[in-house]
Amino acid sequence: MNHFARNLLIAGAVLLTGGLSNMVLAQTQAPAASATAAAQPQSRAQQLMGAIAPKLAELTDSVLYGDIWQRPQLSKRDRSLITVAALIALNRPDQLRSHLALARQNGVTEDELVETITHLAFYAGWPNAVSAVAVARDVFQKN
Repeated sequence: MNHFARNLLIAGAVLLTGGLSNMVLAQTQAPAASATAAAQPQSRAQQLMGAIAPKLAELTDSVLYGDIWQRPQLSKRDRSLITVAALIALNRPDQLRSHLALARQNGVTEDELVETITHLAFYAGWPNAVSAVAVARDVFQKN
């Protein structure tokens, strides 16, 4: 299987396991143990959905960011680029916003992100790319 196809499959798996909006902080924070939950700050996943879907928040922290994003077979930079590409292709602007910011933290340049959007216009659709440009503009202006 070629490198691109493998990365696209991995991106799909990442999305299926919880490509959620504003999960940037969840990547770096471990889930709080129940006995010390009051003493430790909540992860972003816990803040966003813990009260409504505690198991989903736990899986996001422990499986998605605690396991999948930590696997050494792909760098975090590569995982970010794959995830951004998948979110553009799926037209998920809410999740794209946080993953563009995370991609920047993981070493993907603004030029590379813009080129990714441009490239995907021809594979994922012009409207998806135009929507992604609007999200990217907001994210880049905040940094």
